[in-house]
Amino acid sequence: MTTGRLKFAVIVLLGVVVSAAVSASKKKEKPPSAAFQMDEQKRTIHALNRLTFGPRPGDVAHVTAMGVDQWIDQQLHPDTINDNALEARLAPLRTLQMNTQQIVENFPPRQLIQAIAKGKESLPSDPTRRAIYLAELDRVEERRDRKQENANGSAAVDAGTPSAKMEIEPIDATQERNPDERINELIEVTPDERVRAVLKMSTDDRSDFMRSLKGKREQFFDGMSPEQHETVLALNNPQQVVVDELIESKILRAAYSERQLQEVMTDFWFNHFNVYIGKGEDHYLLTSYERDVIRRHAMGKFEDLLVATAQSPAMLFYLDNWLSVGPNSDAANGIPKGIRNWNRRPRNPPVKQAKGKRNGLNENYGRELMELHTLGVNAGYTQKDVTEVARVFTGWTLKRPREGNGFTFDERMHEPGDKMVLGHRIKYKGEKEGLEVLHILAHHPSTAKFICTKLATRFVSDNPPPQLVDRMAQTFLKKDGDIREVLKTMLGSPEFWSDDVYRAKVKTPLEFTVSALRASGAEISDAMPIARQLQTLGMPLYGAQPPTGYSTKAEAWVNSSALLGRMNFSLALTGGRVKGTQVDTDLLLENSQPTSAQQALAILEDSLLAGDVSKQTHDVVTARLEDSQVSQRKVDDPTRSPNVAMITGLLLGSPEFQRR
Repeated sequence: MTTGRLKFAVIVLLGVVVSAAVSASKKKEKPPSAAFQMDEQKRTIHALNRLTFGPRPGDVAHVTAMGVDQWIDQQLHPDTINDNALEARLAPLRTLQMNTQQIVENFPPRQLIQAIAKGKESLPSDPTRRAIYLAELDRVEERRDRKQENANGSAAVDAGTPSAKMEIEPIDATQERNPDERINELIEVTPDERVRAVLKMSTDDRSDFMRSLKGKREQFFDGMSPEQHETVLALNNPQQVVVDELIESKILRAAYSERQLQEVMTDFWFNHFNVYIGKGEDHYLLTSYERDVIRRHAMGKFEDLLVATAQSPAMLFYLDNWLSVGPNSDAANGIPKGIRNWNRRPRNPPVKQAKGKRNGLNENYGRELMELHTLGVNAGYTQKDVTEVARVFTGWTLKRPREGNGFTFDERMHEPGDKMVLGHRIKYKGEKEGLEVLHILAHHPSTAKFICTKLATRFVSDNPPPQLVDRMAQTFLKKDGDIREVLKTMLGSPEFWSDDVYRAKVKTPLEFTVSALRASGAEISDAMPIARQLQTLGMPLYGAQPPTGYSTKAEAWVNSSALLGRMNFSLALTGGRVKGTQVDTDLLLENSQPTSAQQALAILEDSLLAGDVSKQTHDVVTARLEDSQVSQRKVDDPTRSPNVAMITGLLLGSPEFQRR
């Protein structure tokens, strides 16, 4: 715990952060007077702060030696960058390489288990997968029994339901022995024996056992293959395995990928085309969505990305477009399959859709497509345009999404007749209508301005200069929405390199957390505690419920409570209190051996902030160097080494580090 004096230092630093951040967010950018106002070192630091999740130890020297422009060109072409080290870290997370059907088969969602319980689906023959299914069936039975007990006052058992209890023989020892004794006993045996022991436990015993692992999880899982590790976790909650591996991969990619600009752009586009992981089946649809839709198209043509998101099962499910039915369609009118009525004219008004039912027109996607994905607010479209776009996208649906199937077009659900969208007549031609509308929107001047404003806000300033946005938008329209070309225009602009924007953007919680990990050279063996820190800081990964996603502006994140949370994270990280993450202070000190807190501070200011420390911040930290927790100096030991971890934590929480 910090002393009263150290708390005072934290409060003072937070005050500096808040005032500096608010000033930066309110400042209107002025046109720069010179093409490149920054010197070469500043350009290097600025490029690393804006185009990556933050510099690591040695990055400034590396980029300086390569040349900033050459490094930027390399980042713009991520396929040329070797990222094998990251891939090795991600290899144990097997779901990242699975398609959605494989994820569903190996980590069954609750709906599939319920279908098996009702006899509509069968159990898998593979013994490991079968054990996972049976464990889930047991939980379904328990929930059903509790519900019946609450309703009737007595337990009811369906003899026709497959039972995990019938096939898995519980181990009496887990009930009789002290849990710690059982854990210690299993740690001593081989990984195969550990897995077999867990497979034999009853559902309740297994849940109790996993909870009792606490600080011995790493020892218990040591030596297990990725598949064995996943199996043990899936026996408790298969869906959580999928979610956790996706979240872990996000943190590991941001922290370790050499293709940093691609990861920044993937984060940008995911936030732009946001999908909430807590929306039903989206918890197992997002793996493919981020990998095959967002990351794959992050540096390509905007229209390709737009079409990919429109046809993505994750987006179709999130905005309920898979349920949207044209009011005059065959499906809405009960016309039997196989009988076509191509020439019927629309006559029925839109029907309000019941939740989760295919019985009406759903305008969610049509509205968000124009307001958030393309044109932006106040771009001149009307409610009539929203309705017409919704009619266009009827029939863009999913066939049995709970089984992991992909996009399909269902002619029977599609609204017949021509539509009018933004003054364009969209002739009746089924699925191609949607592609035509997406093409119109992708090439609309309002879309170019809206997208380029968001890009400039993310990379340049909370209030980007209009003339920069205009030049980027012109490139967007001339280059057929080529994202890489738009970025080149931005990165070649004097506005991007103006001194006014240097360290002027406040980091989001994700950017702050990952930049602290990178700056401190942290070694991550378990990313989930970091994910929980992000939740505490108000930015759970994939956790933005509204389609707007998370804001990248300072006003959304600058307040004393939030910044105090960041300071607490910084001190916990450098103090070794974030489980699964280690920081090597020798690396931070660049292998020097400071004999005083002042020497350590000077070295750390250079290594963490490239010397860009204000007098106010320097004075606040310096004033605390006499604190015994910081200097670690005793009266009879004046040369004792300083507390590098504490100094590092204070600098990571400083106003300069809070901004990029």
